[in-house]
Amino acid sequence: MQYGDRIAKLREKHSLTQEGLSSKLGITRASLSHYENNRREPTYETIAAIANIFKVSIDYIIGRTDDPHQVLDNDLRDFDDSMELSDSKTLERFTLTIDGKKLSSDEAKRFIAFIRAERALSSE
Repeated sequence: MQYGDRIAKLREKHSLTQEGLSSKLGITRASLSHYENNRREPTYETIAAIANIFKVSIDYIIGRTDDPHQVLDNDLRDFDDSMELSDSKTLERFTLTIDGKKLSSDEAKRFIAFIRAERALSSE
């Protein structure tokens, strides 16, 4: 199941229309439709907001786990609480590259989220 399918399923489960959810997220209904139909990928901030609204993990939304409530272990949670990933100064200070090309801010955030999820799974 792709992220769009999960977003649509969560929205329907909570009896929200696309208009209702998009309003809560501060995005257009058209943008939400693109996400739900897997035509565009939501930003990290949008995924985090969706996770907060539906009280599920980001990893569940992006398909890394089928458990909607899987959480980070204490060490990873402490690390997460001590570092603001959306802080542009942090991302400017720590340059991440792949194949010699600098990752964009959104790519860096998705990469860090992936590592967190993988570590959480490895510690089980």
